[in-house]
Amino acid sequence: MKILLTGAAGFIGMHVAKRLLERGDEIIGVDNLNDYYDPRLKNARLANLTAYESFKFSSADIADGKAIDLIFEREKPARVINLAAQAGVRYSLKNPAVYIQSNIVGFSNVLESSRKHEVEHLVYASSSSVYGANTKTPFNVKDPANHPLSLYAATKKSNELMAHSYSHLYRLPTTGLRYFTVYGPWGRPDMAPWLFTKAIQSGKTIDVYNHGKMQRDFTFIDDVVEATIRVIDSTAQPNPNFCTDQPDPASSNAPYKIYNVGNNQPVELMEFIGSIERALNKKAKINFLPIQPGDVESTYADIDPLIKQFNFSPSQSLDVGMSAWVDWFLTKNPIR
Repeated sequence: MKILLTGAAGFIGMHVAKRLLERGDEIIGVDNLNDYYDPRLKNARLANLTAYESFKFSSADIADGKAIDLIFEREKPARVINLAAQAGVRYSLKNPAVYIQSNIVGFSNVLESSRKHEVEHLVYASSSSVYGANTKTPFNVKDPANHPLSLYAATKKSNELMAHSYSHLYRLPTTGLRYFTVYGPWGRPDMAPWLFTKAIQSGKTIDVYNHGKMQRDFTFIDDVVEATIRVIDSTAQPNPNFCTDQPDPASSNAPYKIYNVGNNQPVELMEFIGSIERALNKKAKINFLPIQPGDVESTYADIDPLIKQFNFSPSQSLDVGMSAWVDWFLTKNPIR
């Protein structure tokens, strides 16, 4: 099967592409290799993919509608996985314009090209951040998510709404995946595992917000990859029991679905730091600070729909996953 995958040089994108290549799919990778973080890491990830004969790479920005449509026209992918986006909650406070350009304009281009070229199924990355001000846990895809606490979260929620309009108007099957705090080898330098591991290893102090009183549903990359591949293989279908009087936000009478992808086991931030300490065999120096604007205190994924539909539940334990992460960081990291 030929699959177009945007964000191919990204953390999740590289892992998903590699698994698909290993099983024999043809992958058209798209990425603009921007400098949001060190492009050397992105190029090193890309090198893992270019070794496969069935991988073809196009350097392009999804915000460039003409360039993206030309790739669709030339390659004629059967299915699309859109993982390209401007990531990061905190960066959205400093540079909001890039989120609109990439996450809104860019995603609209992917939707339009998918419609125009009659793609069988579009799977795209949403985020646990869409739950925003919700305090009812675990976060359920059937709950409203209408109060984002950052522009990043707002753009991801917008993606879900945009996808539904295309599923409704053009019967384009779309599935959104709300990823919960993904970590593991080849992870991003702007995320807590990297920042904490680097600081603890070098004996520097780490900043811990909300005085450590935070929880995250940390999800290992292998589990995220498995869920994503099971979803791309199962085209979204209309919900035959969809009720317009009480509409289910995670399904529709159009071919549209939303799933949480999380470990379903929230971990206290201090326990997460403890796991890094154990993997490094070194204690952290901690500077406790108030919560930052845009942050939420807790994330916790209800994954019952994912289990029911795909017979899959993320299962990697934190200590095992963290050991794999730290081993990569210390021995294989190209920019350490």
